[in-house]
Amino acid sequence: MAHGHAHKHGDPVDEHRAAGKRAVRCLVVTVSDTRTLDDDKSGATAKECLGAAGHEVVRREIVKDERKAILALLRSAIDDEGTDAVVLTGGTGVAPRDVTFEAVQGILEKPLDGFGELFRSLSYDEIGAAAMLSRAVGGITARTAIFALPGSTKAVRLGIEKLVGPELGHILGLIAP
Repeated sequence: MAHGHAHKHGDPVDEHRAAGKRAVRCLVVTVSDTRTLDDDKSGATAKECLGAAGHEVVRREIVKDERKAILALLRSAIDDEGTDAVVLTGGTGVAPRDVTFEAVQGILEKPLDGFGELFRSLSYDEIGAAAMLSRAVGGITARTAIFALPGSTKAVRLGIEKLVGPELGHILGLIAP
């Protein structure tokens, strides 16, 4: 009888994952020209979902849709030993002001192409072909994980609950043991 790919108790992959699991200190960044912390539903959703996944949001920021501003914030987070991961929301579309993808992609040392691919695949199940307009992107620079999600609360919830939240502890266990 052929064996499936289900992991059994005591499986080395599960043990490796469990050993690497930990609460990750996150910076949540909302990319927007108009939002404030008071009306930033996507940032609030990101904080809630990361907390539910066992992670800690140490800071929330709003940054304008400007590549230089996004890059400056990312560099400060990478240099900050109290920040393990950055989760951005907004600016991942195709409109002229959407520059989050370019800023994040330009700073990544190790892109995780699978993040964007899986996010768009999951989005396709919810919104159909419009999912291809999402330029969600993620990866690693130094000892910091960076993930950029679209600005809708649905997209933030989907990306964190299904992808970022469950794997963040594992990723940090690998890049900053």
